Amino acid sequence: MRVANLDNPVQLAVIGAAHGIKGEVRVKTYTGDPLDLGSYGLLYDATGKSYEILSIRPSKTVVVVRFAGVEDRNAAEALNGTELYVDHAQLPQDLDEDEFYYTDLIGLALRDNEGVSYGKVSAVFNFGGGDVLEIKESGKKPVMIPFTQISVPKIVMAEGYILVDPLAAGLIDDGSSSADEEGDEAETDAPETDDDGWAR
Repeated sequence: MRVANLDNPVQLAVIGAAHGIKGEVRVKTYTGDPLDLGSYGLLYDATGKSYEILSIRPSKTVVVVRFAGVEDRNAAEALNGTELYVDHAQLPQDLDEDEFYYTDLIGLALRDNEGVSYGKVSAVFNFGGGDVLEIKESGKKPVMIPFTQISVPKIVMAEGYILVDPLAAGLIDDGSSSADEEGDEAETDAPETDDDGWAR
């Protein structure tokens, strides 16, 4: 996504419906703590227009925000659907070794313990059932895998790759279906027996 005035944009939120009649809006945030949205300074939309947060408070699964210059419901409704960004440089950089921003996962390669490559991360989503990684591999359709400790046991940011368990992630077949089919065939081919259990 290209955002005017930002070298490395990171989406932090998207504005939703108007809230009340005094210019407040409901905002869905992508920050760990939704209220942290108010701690990053100015936010920007795709055109480079800046947004200053005057107040922010929690409301169920979103936050209710008042932006500078948005004084009534009509102005608030006009913002519905606006995506808000900051530059990556505005994010705190003093992360622990096992901490990272989801945006930094984009472009990382996936490989297993044997060095087999499974493409690169193209996006991170959450559709309500947990985080998932979208993986793209040249010449293949994108696939999604669960972003869990079991599927993705290790992230090596310094070397630019993610260690994946391809079986747990669903990238390879464990062969159980073939085994079941063979078992069914074996059961079908079993010899018939009489009442005493002897083969006929």
